[in-house]
Amino acid sequence: MELTYTKNGDYFIPNLVIPEEKRPIGKYGNLRKKYLKENHTGIYQGMLLSCKLWEHLADVEEQAQQRLDILIEQMKKVEGITEELKAMDQMKWVQEMNGIIHRAEEIIFQELIYTL
Repeated sequence: MELTYTKNGDYFIPNLVIPEEKRPIGKYGNLRKKYLKENHTGIYQGMLLSCKLWEHLADVEEQAQQRLDILIEQMKKVEGITEELKAMDQMKWVQEMNGIIHRAEEIIFQELIYTL
């Protein structure tokens, strides 16, 4: 690893460049970040200093979104929540979908966000 330096007065300061991650971290990535920062500061600081934190958070976000989509579809199928129900009784469909989304998010929180 080759470092370059910039002279600032009497001091040489290393030119450090943090690699940029283009993927967004979103809701689940931010929740994971908060959990690590508040409950596992050593892991959080280590990932931050090694420039792996953003990549980890983006990975968690992608995994959580994929898992959420799968869980919602599976729960809809098991509980019989269909487009016909949506057309016949929209309020019931919204209630059922809100319940499914809430339960799916709880599973994601336990499996991906609030765990090591």
